[in-house]
Amino acid sequence: MMRTLIIGGARSGKSAYAERLAVASRKRIVYIATAQAGDDEMRVRIAHHRERRDVYWTTVEETIELARAIEKHSGPDTLILVDCLTIWLSNLLFSEARSYPEVGVIEPPAAFQYQRALLLQALENAKGGVILVSNEIGQGVIPQGAISRWFVDESGRLNQDIAAVCDRAVLIVAGLPLALKG
Repeated sequence: MMRTLIIGGARSGKSAYAERLAVASRKRIVYIATAQAGDDEMRVRIAHHRERRDVYWTTVEETIELARAIEKHSGPDTLILVDCLTIWLSNLLFSEARSYPEVGVIEPPAAFQYQRALLLQALENAKGGVILVSNEIGQGVIPQGAISRWFVDESGRLNQDIAAVCDRAVLIVAGLPLALKG
């Protein structure tokens, strides 16, 4: 069993690299997609990802209860590919459809800490391989708005915690992998 974090910037080639790793495993692949089509632009992105997937892969669309999906589909002969943690984090943040202040302390939704803890536990207990794709968003300018700063901070914390439980971590830049761990 191998847990791998694939991390990089937007359009760096993370998903394509993760998909190649999944195929190379020669295991049954369960692709857990976290995106939801809230607008036309996102529908196009989702369609692009769907077109690349092998018809023999099982696709599970799960926007919030990622840990439950991993637990349900994890097995010794299965490799789970999660794409992507950054979108999942965004789904959690906006799961209660409330507005956030531009200035001040951000109070995350009740499900946030609970689902995050469940995810880390599910990864530690996974019965088969798991590949997780995530964006590295903390290398740019610090955002002005409180919600944007909270998101950058929580994304960085999540990536650190995921990397800690993973056996491997790979940074993708311009489509090229750089091993960070394992």
